[in-house]
Amino acid sequence: MKIAIVKLSALGDIVHAMVALQFIKAQHPDAQIDWVVEQRFAELLNHQPDIDNVLTVDLRALKADKTGILKEIKRLRRYASKHYDLVIDAQGLLKSSITARLLGKRVSGFDANSIRERAASWFYTVKIAFPYDANTIDRNATVLTQPLGFHISREQILEKKPFLFFRDEDERVQLYLHRNQKNIVLVIGSTWESRNYPIEKFVNIANALQQNCLVVWGNEEEKKKAEWMCDQSEWVQIMPKLDLNDLKALIARADLVIGNDTGPTHMAWGLNRPSITIFGPTPLSRVYQTDINKTVKSASIVNPHKLDKQDFSIRDIDEQEIIDIANILLTSKLEDPLIVNAAKSDKQMFSTWDISDEYLDEITNSLTDIDTEDFFR
Repeated sequence: MKIAIVKLSALGDIVHAMVALQFIKAQHPDAQIDWVVEQRFAELLNHQPDIDNVLTVDLRALKADKTGILKEIKRLRRYASKHYDLVIDAQGLLKSSITARLLGKRVSGFDANSIRERAASWFYTVKIAFPYDANTIDRNATVLTQPLGFHISREQILEKKPFLFFRDEDERVQLYLHRNQKNIVLVIGSTWESRNYPIEKFVNIANALQQNCLVVWGNEEEKKKAEWMCDQSEWVQIMPKLDLNDLKALIARADLVIGNDTGPTHMAWGLNRPSITIFGPTPLSRVYQTDINKTVKSASIVNPHKLDKQDFSIRDIDEQEIIDIANILLTSKLEDPLIVNAAKSDKQMFSTWDISDEYLDEITNSLTDIDTEDFFR
């Protein structure tokens, strides 16, 4: 069986859909699974042993240059020559449904009452009903498995194996990790300003925890905020700009990730690392809460069907609430960070990376920044 999954963006949404892969492979071990994604997010999917081919498109570029549509159609027709038995649109947008329809004749997706853009359902031959305001991970699991004739339970998802993989990460990632302190990744950016927890409160959290707090950033504005945080606290370090491969490597080694409702924070869940996700104008139904993955939500009431970008209630969350949860997670007896490596065969391999002091002395921080797309978008 040849299956094409269409999930174009964004980072956190792709992470929440990827959890289904290990269960699809368990049910259909001989299936070929290809994934169609926007170019800037392809690295998130790379090295995943349950994906046979990562197929990229650049539909985002059409906003600036609509003449590129013929190029994208030709690209999709080339992909369609693989003759897929089933194409699953896990996105639910008009652009993703058209993309899916160009890939094959048997196309599955949410029905008109379960989808963000109702017109998208016109392009599906198999339609899945699932409440739009239900948990995002459950929605992704359902739309990806029901057309294949099976169901993933909540218990199965809670017992998932980590599913984000990386290879040959930049040496600087190891440089910033501390051996004698807990390593905490702070995710300070997101797509809306109203989703961002105040950086002053992030600094207060770092000062209270007194551990090695590493700030990741995706654009110049976020970099300036990270630099300000470093000036305010001896416990804060700013990371160099990381690509998605290096970001996976960093989070896989983190003792804790604290951040806004955005892709890099959700990657901690995908890597089975402890996390605290801070919510303001977005619903808690976007994530699973587990023994190691916690959430903090502002007092505002969120309508999943119509999010309010002017809801800045996240600013009112008391940082002490986050500090208390962080202290519990940091003192829990958790396994050491697992390093996921898909460099050899199709098996998931785990190892810890140690590095000598002599080698560390040879590496300097003068390496140039990696030029990459903004991974928060």
